[in-house]
Amino acid sequence: MIALHSSGVFLSNGVPCETAPVSRLEGRKRTLAWSVLQSHNISGDDKQLHIRFDAMVSHDITYVGIIQQARASGMREFPLPYALTNCHNSLCAVGGTINEDDHAFGLSAAKKYGGIYVPANQSVIHSYAREQLAGCGRMILGSDSHTRYGALGTMGVGEGGPELCKQLLKNTWDLDYPEVVLVYLTGAPHMGVGPHDVALALVKATFESGFVRNRILEFAGPGIAALPMDYRNGIDVMTTETACLSSIWETDETVAQFYEAHGHGANYQALRPGENAYYDRMVSIDLSAVEPMIALPFHPSNAYPIREFLENAEDLLAAVEKDVKQRWPKANPHLVDKIHDGGVWADQGIVAGCAGGLFDNITAAADILRHGSVGNEGFSLSIYPTSVPVSLALTRAGVAAELLESGAVLKPSFCGPCFGAGDVPANNALSLRHTTRNFPNREGSKPGEGQFSGVCLMDARSIAATARNGGRITSATQTDCDIHPLPYHFDATPYEKRVYNGVGHPRPETELVMGPNITDWPEIPPLAENLLVELAAVLHDEVTTTDELIPSGETSSYRSNPLRLAEFTLSRREPQYVPRAKAIAAMEVERLAGTAPAALTALLARVGDGNELAKATRFGSAIYANKPGDGSAREQAASCQRVLGGCANLCHDFATKRYRSNCINWGILPLTLEGDFTGENGDCVFIPGVRAAITAGEETLSASLLRKDGGKEALTLHLQGLTAEDREILLDGCLMNYYKKEERLRWKKSK
Repeated sequence: MIALHSSGVFLSNGVPCETAPVSRLEGRKRTLAWSVLQSHNISGDDKQLHIRFDAMVSHDITYVGIIQQARASGMREFPLPYALTNCHNSLCAVGGTINEDDHAFGLSAAKKYGGIYVPANQSVIHSYAREQLAGCGRMILGSDSHTRYGALGTMGVGEGGPELCKQLLKNTWDLDYPEVVLVYLTGAPHMGVGPHDVALALVKATFESGFVRNRILEFAGPGIAALPMDYRNGIDVMTTETACLSSIWETDETVAQFYEAHGHGANYQALRPGENAYYDRMVSIDLSAVEPMIALPFHPSNAYPIREFLENAEDLLAAVEKDVKQRWPKANPHLVDKIHDGGVWADQGIVAGCAGGLFDNITAAADILRHGSVGNEGFSLSIYPTSVPVSLALTRAGVAAELLESGAVLKPSFCGPCFGAGDVPANNALSLRHTTRNFPNREGSKPGEGQFSGVCLMDARSIAATARNGGRITSATQTDCDIHPLPYHFDATPYEKRVYNGVGHPRPETELVMGPNITDWPEIPPLAENLLVELAAVLHDEVTTTDELIPSGETSSYRSNPLRLAEFTLSRREPQYVPRAKAIAAMEVERLAGTAPAALTALLARVGDGNELAKATRFGSAIYANKPGDGSAREQAASCQRVLGGCANLCHDFATKRYRSNCINWGILPLTLEGDFTGENGDCVFIPGVRAAITAGEETLSASLLRKDGGKEALTLHLQGLTAEDREILLDGCLMNYYKKEERLRWKKSK
């Protein structure tokens, strides 16, 4: 089904080959990734890329913070098309008026700075970008990790808010030229096998080993022609879960028809890898061998063919229960109880978001459910189309009526179920979802308080087959229903009537609408001569997700108030982190006021003259995690640590580039180490001369681990791969401080 090839390949006459009549260097220049990246690179160096994007997108969890950062750094108008969508907290009532206050801020910002404002429930972020912003050969930057439009010939990149802030200030996204992986598709999927099945199989094959991590995926091969546009988009958006950097696909008449149907025919161009293009690695996928899949908690890579899952359900569900008890002792999972009456029974089905709510997925589900029933024994099915134009097309085609007749519920365009702000399952319920993730507590449960919900990812087709059987988990290939794709007729009228588009026409006289929850970022001090950090959370999980670092769902309603949002940092994974971090920060406030606490000077006395060191040593908190940062691009995973006084992350490796970038942009030292780390909560790490070391570009730092029991050990830390700008940002304390400094320097030069 899927094979991984770790050695490089050439693509010659459309076929992967080990050799070709060109060098690897020349072959690299013939990939689609090379042509797209270099056409946006302004550095003049094809190895050190400085990228300017064609457009940007943000949703209502992130855009307030981004615009506030950019305002504080000197932004006067949006220098590129920037769409502000309202698809994340638009139905969340937590916090009174604060959600709608943010939407009012977004509209006023779009008017003032010349942007696009997509009102709540009009479209999810990535649907709008596909429909209105994509173009072959373009690049789009989004403050959401699932910014992926490669199937449309558009390279999408998901990053934290500070990277979007850089673009608003006419700066660049900087990176070394990445490796490129060929994803070679052959065959055609069987009826009942959907895009989520292919995607989950790809994630399972690549994630754990890091085979494609921080690399570009380039899709080519004869199998592409067998895939409709929605199918391609459904696979592509899930490439985020492989931990790749971005994606790009070769384009054909199917893509041309998509652009024409959406009124953007001029945005199409045929994209093909050049003859003898060279790739650093290859993933080959035989689409005809893909089976319907199910991903068990707590990651999309924990996937199995549904057939295999049903054959081994007791063992697999018992393993999940064991994992739950190890993570959250208060939880009392009962997933094995779902096995009865000859099957495995689920309680809920959800088809939603940028991966699930596509037109073809919903029409396929309707075909399977036609003349059937979801039933009245407890199983429920909710479907969220990606946009109002999709809902309109479903209504006009009669699909919406058929789904409602079956007992399914159609809901607005909203990302809520994907991140815990809608359709939260009951305790011990088993939910089947065609959404992007099934990370711990992402569906909204609070396992630290004893709640637990099990979320499994499946394709909409198999979810519909399950619904037709009253919740008994069923593969879509095991039904006798035929799927008849319908033509999709896009109608832009809802956007024309509701979306504000001020691109190129800023109205600077417009006052920003600032609700009472919207606050400025607190002052963040620069890096001191030395650094002392106390471990406020030590996490030995294999991977720590951004959803654990800062939970989504109702907590994200406080996204516009940095200090209030920070109260939820690690709240569902390590509830004592916030009080520990606050206590550390309180001691630092005393030190800055000129009266260092005795406990602090005593700590520093273990490495030198405590009183003297206290004058030049920043005291802050730190987190240790084996591999932090998988999942969402949300910058709050780092900024919340920072506003609580966080100064460093210690780890063996970072799960994603975007989380590491978020740490740097918020002035958190991204420190790595080798070997086992035995530090515990309350232990401290002292890094002498850290400011001088970063200034000098040193990548290895000598430190001391000061144990709370009085022990002391030498510790070697690494600070690798920093650009000159990265070092300046860390020295200045955060990206905003860096830009304020640059603005002052420009002002002085102009005098």
